[in-house]
Amino acid sequence: MDARSPDLTPDAFPETVASPPPEGSGWRTARGEPSLMGLFASVGTARDASVWRKLLAFLGPGYLVAVGYMDPGNWATSLAGGSKFGYALLTVALLSNLMAIVLQSLCTRLGVGAGRDLAQACRDSYPRWVAWPLWLSAEIAITATDLAEVIGTAIGLNLLFHVPLEIGVIITAADVFLILALQAFGFRWIEAFVVAMLGVIAACFAIQIAMADPDWGAVIRGFAPSTDILRNREMLYLALGILGATVMPHNLYLHSGLVQTRAYGPGIEERREAIKLATIDSSIALCLALVINASILILAAATFHRAGKTDVAELDQAHSFLAPLLGSTMAPTLFAIALLCCGLNSTITATLSGQIVMEGFINLRIAPWLRRMVTRAIAIVPAVVVTIWAGEKATGQLLILSQVVLSLQLPFAVVPLVMFTASRAKMGPFTAPRWLTALAALTAAVIIALNAKLVFDFVMG
Repeated sequence: MDARSPDLTPDAFPETVASPPPEGSGWRTARGEPSLMGLFASVGTARDASVWRKLLAFLGPGYLVAVGYMDPGNWATSLAGGSKFGYALLTVALLSNLMAIVLQSLCTRLGVGAGRDLAQACRDSYPRWVAWPLWLSAEIAITATDLAEVIGTAIGLNLLFHVPLEIGVIITAADVFLILALQAFGFRWIEAFVVAMLGVIAACFAIQIAMADPDWGAVIRGFAPSTDILRNREMLYLALGILGATVMPHNLYLHSGLVQTRAYGPGIEERREAIKLATIDSSIALCLALVINASILILAAATFHRAGKTDVAELDQAHSFLAPLLGSTMAPTLFAIALLCCGLNSTITATLSGQIVMEGFINLRIAPWLRRMVTRAIAIVPAVVVTIWAGEKATGQLLILSQVVLSLQLPFAVVPLVMFTASRAKMGPFTAPRWLTALAALTAAVIIALNAKLVFDFVMG
């Protein structure tokens, strides 16, 4: 890839992906039609403006990615960690967030520097017998993510409006109309909706924490590393849970595609600047995700742990305990609102990542509403069956199972990402620095090992 690369507009991409690649590009095929074609290069970037206006143009995709770091699975681990060990596991939340920033920075580098999302990069690098299983793995991960969103949204509806869980699960199918309405107005409207929902979530937890009045000295000390985590097996297990549930496979595909919604230009310097600004965007957004995840843990520590309730892990259980502990009926309502907003946000990101994966791996383009309905139907069926057959308690176990499935899929997304961005043949002048590759490889190894530990523990009971 060099300064003579074709302009980054839809017209620059041929209809076929089978044409030969530019000489020396390192890719097996030429860069084909991009994923999310209707959104590609649809957001102007104010190239000749001040650095602040340029950054403002790039703010957005990172917040959609941040949604994946605060799904119901993360809520459950943060609630359990805070109720059991107080503020001690805040350092683990901080470490997991730093790991996420490293991997998501590679996604921006791949999407902008190579002009490919992670799914396209896999298709252009691996033979079909490798690429197709990777595609199936990514689809399973997205379905597992959607399953967690179905359960989280249904629990939110149940807590707020007393809708039975089995009915709430079916209602979640209607969220496809929200996606269609937002896409009709443009990608900036999608970003604005997600940021607004994140603002509501942050405000809900800010009010609850103010009510809980935590020990701020203990909060600050909680971010400092402690050897207690290694000595206490139960604390270590929860720490593994927080770390293991951090990076979601679909987020890596999503981010590498979303950064291409910006019209940043074809030149090397233009793309270098785009990588820098997009990385700043995702880093800021992930810091917000850290604030929200830390807030869940702080709230659990300041209420449940302080009151001696050290075994709170279920979302509905936390909701029922908040009112008597804080002396206000508003606290559980705010908790449920935040959970519902989280489910709505995740709906959007799952839809977009599903499109990127399907279009990138197999170049199959179908209407977004059809793609959404198929994915959601696959997720709804087990949720409805389990809820009706085994009752509400089983939804918590189904939520845990969805996280285990995500853990199994993680290596198939992380390893190719690190390998592609470290390859000078594929990335050219946008190759990741050696220190960043080494850090990303270490991060990937740690996360994969921790996920393997969680899966082993789940299988062994």
